Amino acid sequence: MRIGFYAPLKPPDHPVPSGDRLVARLLIRALEAAGHEVQVMSRFRSRDGQGDAIRQARLAALGQRQAERIKRRVHLQGIGLAPPQLWFTYHLYHKAPDWIGPAVADCLGIPYVVAEASFAPKQAGGPWAAGHAAVAAALARADAVIGLNPTDAACVRPLLADPARYHALPPFLDAAPFAAARDARAQTRTGLASAFGLDPAQPWLVTVAMMRPGDKLASYRLLGTALARLADRPWQFLVVGDGAARTDVAAALAPLGRRVALAGALPPDRVPETLAAADVFVWPAVREAWGMALLEAQAAALPVVAGRVGGVPAVVAEGETGLLAPDGDDAALATAVAALLDDPVRRHAMGSAAVRHIAARHALPAAARALDAVLEGLA
Repeated sequence: MRIGFYAPLKPPDHPVPSGDRLVARLLIRALEAAGHEVQVMSRFRSRDGQGDAIRQARLAALGQRQAERIKRRVHLQGIGLAPPQLWFTYHLYHKAPDWIGPAVADCLGIPYVVAEASFAPKQAGGPWAAGHAAVAAALARADAVIGLNPTDAACVRPLLADPARYHALPPFLDAAPFAAARDARAQTRTGLASAFGLDPAQPWLVTVAMMRPGDKLASYRLLGTALARLADRPWQFLVVGDGAARTDVAAALAPLGRRVALAGALPPDRVPETLAAADVFVWPAVREAWGMALLEAQAAALPVVAGRVGGVPAVVAEGETGLLAPDGDDAALATAVAALLDDPVRRHAMGSAAVRHIAARHALPAAARALDAVLEGLA
């Protein structure tokens, strides 16, 4: 099947790495692995982060013009854009609605599918009222909605023409690079110890997260407060990430002193080996949907300590592959980290369980089969 793919928040080839971009790429890979032909239909970004009604109206008009342009290109044909047989939009919410897909799907008479949509009734009549209404209309039009975050289902299902059009899909990743990274752990750990002045004899905590204002910075600040409670234990902390809030992040972690190594941003192909070289992944996950980094850490055989937030409990098996602390509770987060620092046998067992957990529930081949089953039902 020819699938037209669109991500209103951030296109899959955007130059700035993010979890959202990664999930878009993984969805495309899963669709292709199932035998479908995928073409990105537009790179138009519809997001307005400020609640500016004038900007939203302009974005809506631009999106509608994009839809008209796509329809003309399809009808003209012969110019490299074969008509899609299904439209697939990834990640809808009120700040980044889909102004393109429903119009093109209606014009071509093809199914319209959404993966990962959230809907907040409290946004009705608020600063993003237009986007809120557009998301509701898109969901009402959708022939299928694929839910990656189980916490979204309660508000999304009532908007569908038929609740049976909602299909839960566990978040997923390509586990193969992490398997290779696990095999090279000892060598990588030696190299990282030399590069960042880390002591390989001590347990390493690690996190991988962008450094940007808002929820990410709030997580880093909570993390700094939590880890400051553990000054009586041996550990070191490797931080992978960069961004506009780097100075603020460094300030939040400064009380931890020389235990912290800021590695900066790493190429995506180096993330698996860096994770696999550590001992515990820790991230408070303030207002996270579910967190791709939590899946990556488990694939690298790391136990996870995170906040019990949003869809995090759906990707971390509490007590089996990690420990979850109440949202915003730095003392509980510290207690969970301490429990794994103090018990190397337990953290190794959790890391092994994490690898099995990812293989059974969150690997790309299973996602490809599940997506194909949904789409075949629309053919």
